[in-house]
Amino acid sequence: MNRILFTTICIVLLTISITGFTQQHYRSADSIRELSHIPELSYAVIDDKNVLEIACLGHHTVNLLDTATVNDRFHLGSNTKAMTAFIIAKYVEEGKLKWSTRFFDIFPDWRKDSKKEYEAITLENLLSHRAGIQPFQGENDPIIPPFKGSSQQKRMQFAQFVLQLEPVKLDSIHPFVYSNAGYTLATLMIEKVTGLSWEQLVDKVLNHDLHLDIKFSWPDNQTSKDTWGHMDENGKLVPVPSTTDYHLDYTEPAGDLNAKLTDYIKFIQLHLDGLKGNNNYLKAATYHFIHEGIPGYSLGWFNIYEKDDSFSTHSGTAGTYYSLVQIDRRRNRAYIILTNSFSESTVNGVRQIMRLLKSSYGKSMK
Repeated sequence: MNRILFTTICIVLLTISITGFTQQHYRSADSIRELSHIPELSYAVIDDKNVLEIACLGHHTVNLLDTATVNDRFHLGSNTKAMTAFIIAKYVEEGKLKWSTRFFDIFPDWRKDSKKEYEAITLENLLSHRAGIQPFQGENDPIIPPFKGSSQQKRMQFAQFVLQLEPVKLDSIHPFVYSNAGYTLATLMIEKVTGLSWEQLVDKVLNHDLHLDIKFSWPDNQTSKDTWGHMDENGKLVPVPSTTDYHLDYTEPAGDLNAKLTDYIKFIQLHLDGLKGNNNYLKAATYHFIHEGIPGYSLGWFNIYEKDDSFSTHSGTAGTYYSLVQIDRRRNRAYIILTNSFSESTVNGVRQIMRLLKSSYGKSMK
C-alpha cells in the first residue's frame, strides 16, 4: 500500500477512535459525576503537544446552576507541591542552591534552638518528605502558637516552631513521611537565597515567565462568578464561600494555589516534554530527577512503578476541592481531573473516571 495513503488511513482511524472515546467518556463521566454528587468536574487527556480530550461538566455550586466552562478555576490542594518544587528547581539550575544544600547552611543561627536530629536535613530531603518533619496535615497536629507579621514572616516563625518538635521516625518500611510543613522549610530556603517571597516567586516563574494564570487560595466566588468549593457535612455537600476565614497553618507552599484547567494543562505539558528528553523552561535532566530521582516520592510527585509502566501521580485537597493528576511517563500521556467538592464519594467518582480514561488511552493508543 502507498505509504502516504497508509498514513492517511491511520490518521483517519485514530481520529475516529478519539472521537468515539470523547463521546463515550463525556456521557460516562457525567453519569459518574451525578451519581457521586460532584457539582462540577473538568478533565483532560493530553500528551506533550496536544489536548486529546477535554470536558467541563456540571455547575459552579449545588445552589447556583451556573454552567461549567473551560475558564473555571479549581483549588489544587497538594498538587501545589509540584509547582513549588518546579520553582525551586529553576533556581537550583541557576546555582542559587543545590539539592544537597543543608537547611542550616542557609539558616545557621537556627541550629542551636532546633532538634539535633534535623542537623543534616537537605533541600532534597524536605521536598521528598525524608527530613522527618512532622506532617501537619490537619489531624492530630501539634497546637500551633499564634504568629504575627507578613505571610513570609509567619512561615519563618512556624518553621522555627516545627524544628523544635520531635522528628518523625523513618525506616526501611517508612522511608518517607508525607509532610506539608517540610515544604514550608524548603520554601524558606529559596526565599532566603533569592530575596523573594514564595508569592513573588509564583508570580515570577509561573505567571510572568511561563505566561500562566495561577492564583492563591480558593477561587473567588464573591466578586467573580467562579466555582465554589464544597465541604462534606454529615453526608451533605455544603458550598463554601471564598471569603470564609481559612488558612493552611503556614503551609501554603504545600497546597494553596488555584488554576484554570487550560493553564494546568500547559504546566503538565512542560513535564511531558521534559520527560521525553527535551529542554524547555527546565532541563530534561531536571524533569527526570523531579519525577524519577527518588523512589516512592520524588519532588512533588509520587513515583510509581507497576510492571512495565512508570507513573508520576498526585492528588490534592484542602477539604473543599479535589484534584487528581497522573502522568504516564512511558506513553507520553497525562490525565487531569479537577472537581469542586471533597468527600469519599468525590474521591471514588474521580478514581472511576481516571480508570475509564486510562483504559482507553493507556491501552488502545500505545
